[in-house]
Amino acid sequence: MALAGDEGDCDEAWERLTGEPSVRGVDSSRWADDGTWQVSIWAQEFFRGDPLGIELRERVVRALESVEGVIRVAEHDNESWDVYGTPSGEGLTRSAANVVDDLAGRLRQALGLA
Repeated sequence: MALAGDEGDCDEAWERLTGEPSVRGVDSSRWADDGTWQVSIWAQEFFRGDPLGIELRERVVRALESVEGVIRVAEHDNESWDVYGTPSGEGLTRSAANVVDDLAGRLRQALGLA
């Protein structure tokens, strides 16, 4: 886990560093305008309405909701979620990364990387 450098208009950004970014990449950014966090799961780009994509989305929401300080989680788009409250970026990133790690074998297989 690393605190990212200059990310434009965001106040704080965290990125999970991995040798498999298309499978295990996760990042979290807190936006300056309202303090909302946005969490992105890189593998979700390749999954939409299929069962694995739906499972990944549902599990990410539950994981983010369990982070201390989270008040609400809303889907931003297919690959990212808006998180409201006062959680830490590191906590959000770790929580989402745990879900991705748990599904990594299935994600690799579905992407033809296994």
